[in-house]
Amino acid sequence: MAKRLQSYESDDIVVTFDPNICIHSGDCVRGLPAVFDVRLKRWVRPENAPAERVADQVRRCPSGALQFRMKPGD
Repeated sequence: MAKRLQSYESDDIVVTFDPNICIHSGDCVRGLPAVFDVRLKRWVRPENAPAERVADQVRRCPSGALQFRMKPGD
């Protein structure tokens, strides 16, 4: 059975996670542990770093399980 897409957002960015394609490489956790912490129930906290840093780390996801979109500025 497929797992549902997860979505996490801050004021500036929306990060989505597809557990169906994640290969558990751990790049996200090692690269930006203030945002990606699998010990927490809400394990993605994009508000804990500038949106561009979060986006840079998401781009490093080897499986593409993590994606992002920037929110329009004011």
